[in-house]
Amino acid sequence: MRIIILSRDASLYSTSRLKEAGESRGHEVRVIDHLRCYMNITPHNPKVMYQGQPLEGIDAVIPRIGASNTFYGAAVVRQFEIMGVFTANESQAISRSRDKLRCLQILSRKGIGLPVTGFAHSTKDIDGLLDIVGGAPLVIKLLEGTQGIGVVLAETQQAATSVIEAFRGLDANILVQEFIKEAGGMDIRCFVIGDKVIAAMKRQGAPGEFRSNLHRGGSAAKVRLTPEERSTAVRAAKAMGLRVAGVDLLRSNHGPVIMEVNSSPGLEGIENATDIDVAGKIIEFLEKNAGPDKTRDNIKY
Repeated sequence: MRIIILSRDASLYSTSRLKEAGESRGHEVRVIDHLRCYMNITPHNPKVMYQGQPLEGIDAVIPRIGASNTFYGAAVVRQFEIMGVFTANESQAISRSRDKLRCLQILSRKGIGLPVTGFAHSTKDIDGLLDIVGGAPLVIKLLEGTQGIGVVLAETQQAATSVIEAFRGLDANILVQEFIKEAGGMDIRCFVIGDKVIAAMKRQGAPGEFRSNLHRGGSAAKVRLTPEERSTAVRAAKAMGLRVAGVDLLRSNHGPVIMEVNSSPGLEGIENATDIDVAGKIIEFLEKNAGPDKTRDNIKY
């Protein structure tokens, strides 16, 4: 197969591992900077152009789109879909998962476990918003934040009110969520490909840190999932329309709850923690499923 990886940096661990895995299985793999692509949008012969040449004869695309480039990156993926090229994740699914509020609303509609979450526009409604999630301690999240940035644990009502007023004073959109104290600063990353969880790791936050992000000093280790956790992760990925996803969940007193569904999950942490060839499994999935005109995103919201 001829495979394109859409990534801004060929030296990144995830990108280089995918390229290595594809080439080791006999495929031609090329890394393309999606921000350098441009498109010929026409009814009869749509094209994606790169460095003055059309990208033709492509069998599959693996999008590795950064959050800050979602709009343009998704447009490039969509153009490949219009050309009939199979994509590991489709453009609509990427856009859907990147909108945190929309993501939670879709998961809620599907009856998938979530932390109690509130969303409001006016600071006049702060008291009611805090009541929804059961009061302090609670977690305040910027909708545009990534990798733990813009996530604040407010331990008192006064602190929560001050943080919300500050964020809204900057015209920033925020979510307010219940604090799952029993998780103890630990979450679980489930790596979903197709309809299976192929790897899972637990991430433990550094001492005194409630966020478990590895780049914030957290540690990772292989974990055994319960059947409910496995099912919840797969259902969450399917609700987003994602074929390849990193699903983050917490173990709460009322079962697993989803924190985030990631359309470009990193490979380094989970491969190192589990010794599973996740990159190879993504390539294997493409081998089994890629084909012309197999775009199948029928989710209407």
